[in-house]
Amino acid sequence: MDTLFFAHRGSSHKYSENTRAAYLQAIDEGADGIECDVHLSLDGQVVCHHDPTVDRTSDASGLVSTFTLEQLKAMDFTGVVPTEVPAEYGTENEQLLSLDELLTLIEERGKPVGLAVEIKHPSPYGYLLEDRVMQVLAAHGFDPQTGRAGSAGQIAVTLMSFDPGSLRYLGRKVNPDLLCQLMTEVNPDYIQELVDSGQVGRAGVYSVLYRSVAEGIELINAGGAGIIGSGVAWTRANEPMVRQWLAEGRHARIWTVDRPADAQYLIDLGVGELTSNRPVELRRELEQH
Repeated sequence: MDTLFFAHRGSSHKYSENTRAAYLQAIDEGADGIECDVHLSLDGQVVCHHDPTVDRTSDASGLVSTFTLEQLKAMDFTGVVPTEVPAEYGTENEQLLSLDELLTLIEERGKPVGLAVEIKHPSPYGYLLEDRVMQVLAAHGFDPQTGRAGSAGQIAVTLMSFDPGSLRYLGRKVNPDLLCQLMTEVNPDYIQELVDSGQVGRAGVYSVLYRSVAEGIELINAGGAGIIGSGVAWTRANEPMVRQWLAEGRHARIWTVDRPADAQYLIDLGVGELTSNRPVELRRELEQH
């Protein structure tokens, strides 16, 4: 099967999302790539975490941006999926990783792996987050034209965001073919996530989301982002547009695909990459039918 399967926040069906255990499980079980989310900590470290706050994912509360990396590492991030973590996957306080640590972890495993980095916005640090991500990648040999990183070029890096402004900013530094414009249906969960970030009130969220989708479509059409990163529902609702993009030679990485029926629909559509909470199991189920 030519389709590539990315592990959404690591193998987040088995271990808590965006943890050392989830990432290692994804690599060890043979996922083609890993998806991670990044924020800036109080001391300017790029940390792998999805939400703007640690409330849902840890035994603490507060904005990620108000804690240092050391303070974040003192928290327990293993409770989202309360499964015992094997000793070889690290202790409780080794689960939260910086992007630098994740890149090192992938290098040490020695397998060719895709790494899709979602840059989370709004950020209280603005585009300093993008600058810090680029600095971390550069320290691991990142080639801004090919996207290759790691001592042997074994890591294929792409950069993603819902914010078209973030991708336009990155487009001055990297090949646009490495940039993925994320798009989703406007839903209550995502609205609440933005509100929780403390950067925008609920009244402004709808405007921000609709404008982001419209600008994202324009960015893809203009060649400013070479990868379509839409959700399954958005893809189905906008199938003619997605078909046209694929016919024009653009690539697509669709999320979050856990059901074989959705996966088969997307593969038949011509989508080459799927992001899933259970990537290896999903691939196996498709191969059996």
